[in-house]
Amino acid sequence: MKNLLQYLKDYKKESILGPLFKLLEASFELFVPLVMAAIIDTGIANKDRGYIVKMCIIMVALGVIGLICSVTAQYFAAKAAVGFSTKLRHALFAHIQSLSFSEMDDIGTSTMITRMTSDVNQVQSGVNMVLRLFLRSPFIVFGAMIMAFTIDVKAALVFVVIIPLLSIVVFLIMALSIPLYRKVQVQLDRVLGITRENLAGIRVIRAFNKEEEEKEKFHNAHDELTGLQMFVGRITGLMNPVTYIIINAGILVLIYTGAVRVDNGNITQGQVVALVNYMSQILVELIKLANLIITVTKSLACANRISDIMDIHSSMSNTNNPVNEKDTEYAVEFNNVSLRYNDEGEEALSNITFKAKKGETVGIIGGTGSGKSSVVNMIPRFYDAVSGEVKVNGVNVKDYDLTKLRDKVGIVLQKAVLFKGTIRDNLKWGNENATEEEMENALAISQSKEFVDNKEGRLDARVSQGGKNLSGGQRQRLTIARAIVKNPEILILDDSASALDYATDAKLRKSISQLTYNPTVFIVSQRTSSIRSADRIIVMDDGKVAGIGTHQELLEKCSIYKEINDSQQSGKAVVGNE
Repeated sequence: MKNLLQYLKDYKKESILGPLFKLLEASFELFVPLVMAAIIDTGIANKDRGYIVKMCIIMVALGVIGLICSVTAQYFAAKAAVGFSTKLRHALFAHIQSLSFSEMDDIGTSTMITRMTSDVNQVQSGVNMVLRLFLRSPFIVFGAMIMAFTIDVKAALVFVVIIPLLSIVVFLIMALSIPLYRKVQVQLDRVLGITRENLAGIRVIRAFNKEEEEKEKFHNAHDELTGLQMFVGRITGLMNPVTYIIINAGILVLIYTGAVRVDNGNITQGQVVALVNYMSQILVELIKLANLIITVTKSLACANRISDIMDIHSSMSNTNNPVNEKDTEYAVEFNNVSLRYNDEGEEALSNITFKAKKGETVGIIGGTGSGKSSVVNMIPRFYDAVSGEVKVNGVNVKDYDLTKLRDKVGIVLQKAVLFKGTIRDNLKWGNENATEEEMENALAISQSKEFVDNKEGRLDARVSQGGKNLSGGQRQRLTIARAIVKNPEILILDDSASALDYATDAKLRKSISQLTYNPTVFIVSQRTSSIRSADRIIVMDDGKVAGIGTHQELLEKCSIYKEINDSQQSGKAVVGNE
């Protein structure tokens, strides 16, 4: 939590003025019972209407001044809290962006969304409440007790008994509820995770008629959350009735004691009313303090969860001394490279060794889970090797500045992701300074021109979030266009033509092979037809290289490649016969 307070440093003035104005409001509030006592003992007792009016004006003035102080305090507290949460959210977002794929995989999307939204909002609420009430409530409690002693010491002894008793009840209930609130937040994470998973996979759920099972799964998780919230709610719900019983018992004792003291001539009726008012003020403030503690407890739990994310350091540090590129014929080199996605897991890649010359087209093929994507993801350094080294232009990728390295690489990932905006906006992700001609050329190469021409506005046609208003093939072609606009030295197509028909795929590969600036191209595919014409093909099997060569060489020497090729050729024959 302490490391988050740095985001309040720009709001020191507001953090001081907010509580200060609340203390001023509390001070004026403490004078109100004394004014009431004066009205009863002097104005009403002497039937002095002028005095009563004068004291009523003073009471209204105290109320108005208190209101002004309260609004001012709320303004400063809200300004500090909102400013704090804004800076925190920006810092958290920037930190998440700095994490490597490994940390992102470990944390999970639903967890990061929860931290960025509800957790930050809860911390903001906690900061606001602390600035407004953290000093005010204790000040009123102890101030009311002191004011009671200035009225009558003997009657005020009731406060000495009631206040500790109320404090014990409040803090006992808090001690029981605080751990439960932490469990509620954990269960809330689980419900959000299930919700996100269901919304993302709604088509699959419906395709397999799993709606009822998923509803039951959600209801079970939600029922657990509801049960926890109801349980903690019952405990905290005891606070009001128990504290009211204690405070009303205290008021009864106070009225009785006050009546005896009035009969004996030690105090006046107005002073008894003032003592009762002070007792009521203490009750209200203790309830406020209890609610403050609940809010602060939730906020601290959320702040700790945010701190846990902020304390995660990227395993992929950027070098401070980037090395200059070497004059080499090889664009990419893998030298005995091994990869693990986490420290405890098995190796996803083992002893991968190959070299790709500049301008060469390299195909990568293999079964599902063989490590094809893992290989190409190491070129732009999405993951770091646990042993061996990956080189680009003769330099270890770890010795590159990350921005410079990734500027050299244009990658189209397996999942085609587009962003809300226009087609133009999405293409400019590849190159924000791209000209109209460059974008049109990229559309033509990626075989996107045909469907873009049919859209109203063409480049200015709207793209919904995630590209949901486009087909799978259209999304893939636009992501390929986005990468081509970048004019990268290394172009990686990670199974990015899986939604395209064979004819469109062939046209795409032909267009890419005719690129004038001659990039090094890596094509990851499950189809031998997509990589048949590659200068070199790497066959992956269970995280290892099973063979390297041309299409013809692999048919003769690599049984795995031959098996893949034969199965696909026989599949085509079956389709043709049908």
